[in-house]
Amino acid sequence: MPDQKPITAYPSTELKTQDQEGGPGLDSELDPSANWTQLEFFDDDGKPYLKEYEGRGLLKDKAVLITGGDSGIGRAVAILMAREGADVSFVHLPEEEQDANKTVKLIEKAGRKANPMALDLREEQNCKKAIDEHMKAFGKLSVLVNNSAMQEICNDFREIDLAVVEKTYRTNVLSMFAMTKYALQVMKRGASIVNSSSVAAYMGNPQLVDYSSTKGAITTFTRSLAQQQAANGIRVNAVAPGIIWTPLQPATKNNPPDAMNALGVGECPLNRPGMPVEVATAYILLASPLGSYATGETLHISGGIEMQG
Repeated sequence: MPDQKPITAYPSTELKTQDQEGGPGLDSELDPSANWTQLEFFDDDGKPYLKEYEGRGLLKDKAVLITGGDSGIGRAVAILMAREGADVSFVHLPEEEQDANKTVKLIEKAGRKANPMALDLREEQNCKKAIDEHMKAFGKLSVLVNNSAMQEICNDFREIDLAVVEKTYRTNVLSMFAMTKYALQVMKRGASIVNSSSVAAYMGNPQLVDYSSTKGAITTFTRSLAQQQAANGIRVNAVAPGIIWTPLQPATKNNPPDAMNALGVGECPLNRPGMPVEVATAYILLASPLGSYATGETLHISGGIEMQG
């Protein structure tokens, strides 16, 4: 991996020790703040600068539902889809209300309606409720983004907590199955589903064996469901982010606070963590007409990490 400091307008090597372990993981407590809406450009002299994402009406008058939409990648996706013309429902945990309130304001600032829902999707009835409440608010479901996830570090599999494994699968996989089941009952031809996988699905992670395996399941789920739903005109794709500056990182149990100091540095060719906005653009591609010939695909947004599958 490169040793030189990356030339970027995003925070990269000036990251700080921070700890949200055991908490919900809040964008409001990230320092420095993540970037959800500004893309990096370079002037003629190669100097980087940031510019706000501008929508082009790619999702005009569509209705989107995002799980884990209050912070991180989910927040960036919510804002960008609103800027593309969509009304947005998003699900968050009750303890994430602070971040959710800000996301609502950012969606409304884009001129679209926001419908936040405080629900724990590990309970199946809440998945159905999320779909029902979205339909009451907007009357249609154009795009489902399955994004909610959790992870806990375990360095020795002999000591892994099976209760945590079950919680991880229920959060990352089973809730996705339930959300998709109920979503497909109201989706029509032309709708799309975008799932959040991970680089860990392809490379593995010795500290996150259970999390990595859930992301592998999501990738295969995406491929299989895409084949089933193609005849119905519903596309199903996934995005596999690499190391992204989101609250999931400092909130990860057993993750040392000082690990945040060099997150992503020396771990990928771009030598820095990605920002949520840099991943969110892939969701726009897959959810919009720009991705009309893509189904069963997984886009890798990982700073150049080489995939093994």
